Amino acid sequence: MTSLTNSLYTCKAQNELCKAFSIKLSTNSQVVLIARNAGYNALFIDLEHGWQTLAEASSLCIVGLLAGITPFVRVPHQCGNGFVQRVLDGGAMGIIFPHIHSAEDAKAAVRISKYPPVGCRSMTGPQPIFGMKTVPMKETIQQCNESASTVIAMIESKDAIEIVDEIAAVEGVDVLLVGSSDLSIDLGVPGQLASKTYRSAVEEVSQACHKHGKILGIAGVYDNPDVHDWTINTLGARFMLVQQDAGLIAAGAVKSVEALPSVRS
Repeated sequence: MTSLTNSLYTCKAQNELCKAFSIKLSTNSQVVLIARNAGYNALFIDLEHGWQTLAEASSLCIVGLLAGITPFVRVPHQCGNGFVQRVLDGGAMGIIFPHIHSAEDAKAAVRISKYPPVGCRSMTGPQPIFGMKTVPMKETIQQCNESASTVIAMIESKDAIEIVDEIAAVEGVDVLLVGSSDLSIDLGVPGQLASKTYRSAVEEVSQACHKHGKILGIAGVYDNPDVHDWTINTLGARFMLVQQDAGLIAAGAVKSVEALPSVRS
């Protein structure tokens, strides 16, 4: 039987942090190798706020599979089951679902991500996750449902926090990923990651994860050692969106200009 490796589950088993790199701008697959060489475990290919086509996202996923860095794809909110299915068929090993507001939202995410009898995903032919080899249908279902259909539910609103225990209880959800930017905005403390309001909300997500055996994930926190240490070592986060290509380019561009000396007259 074909054995698929999903870095999220490997890191979880070893009690390590799964570090994800977000791709919003680049369509060139060399960025995947840059992320791999930097020590990232996973890709966070962003089709919610990014501009890649499905074909471009699939190419990034395939290079990730070949390079040994697990590709996850964030889909647009309410994009439809057909879109999610095409992303999975294109080589994604999991889907990041933004704006999960209820247990029903989470259940719907699981259904479209999994083959029957767990879900309602439709069967296709050879897939990138199997190197485009023909794999028996029974094995395809088992391997995909167990290892190549991670469900990452984003918690980004006050109403989701209020029922986060119900969301965390949904079977088949692997990660509750705190969308720190949108969550802080909805809580009335935009970008104030040191505020009691934001921190209390994240603590509630953490408690729900521990209670129901889910992985706590953090997104929207970049280059912030204090928040990183708190979420990883106090709350137990094991999935982290560490950085994105757009942010690195923007910060690097500013830094390079600031490093120039003034013109001496």
